Amino acid sequence: MGDLVFHDAGHGYDVFGLTPKALRRAVGLSGWFYESYFRVGSHGVENIPSSGAAILAANHGGTLPIDAALIVLDVIRNTRPARVPRPIGDVFIPLLPWFGTLLSRLGMVSGTRSNFRHLLEGGELALVFPEGVTGIAKGLRQRYRLRPFRVGHAELALRHRVPVVPVAVIGAEEAWPALARIGAFHAFGAPFLPVPLYPLPLPMRHAIYYGPPLRLHERYPADGADDPETVASAARDVQRAVEELIERGLAERKRLF
Repeated sequence: MGDLVFHDAGHGYDVFGLTPKALRRAVGLSGWFYESYFRVGSHGVENIPSSGAAILAANHGGTLPIDAALIVLDVIRNTRPARVPRPIGDVFIPLLPWFGTLLSRLGMVSGTRSNFRHLLEGGELALVFPEGVTGIAKGLRQRYRLRPFRVGHAELALRHRVPVVPVAVIGAEEAWPALARIGAFHAFGAPFLPVPLYPLPLPMRHAIYYGPPLRLHERYPADGADDPETVASAARDVQRAVEELIERGLAERKRLF
């Protein structure tokens, strides 16, 4: 990670709190989990632009965002110069004591519109999970069945004329599925508290697939970002692309463990 591109806003942090020292340490410490515990297979990482802004849009599953961590690790390890995907998290996550600060040091960005826009204007990779929190609420019976995508990523892709790279993660939705959720839990603004089926994620093989970039701004009119129907249609394009990658990944998977 010596070639890590970093926009220092002063004092060794970027404007969202990312520090290369913490990120490098986390990447080093998590190498065993990536290589030996989850045995991640990477497919199509060349579809990620080597420079400039882009949006990675992925399926979401698992009680905690293992999928986000594995995508970040996979992109850092397999791109040169190393690109750092910036996961867009729910706005309550930075409010979590200690944990929210740690995630900010590792690159997570609170999911406000202005933050998302700032990332794109700065030429960064934004990692989104358009299913939102409904993705992590899925049980085993609903695995790999995408919830309807939110449309914010499509609107910003159209407005800023940046490509969307569809991403499918295979494995996370079985490795640590939700057993139930406690809807009455709203501490720090959380919508619910997921209850995992297992106390720890299973050592299940994971595969990450990156599809060809979708240039939505070339498919739709220049003023499409201001039209709700156009934005919704563009979001459906992204969802279909992710679904196709999921189907491919499940067809190619030979074993779980």
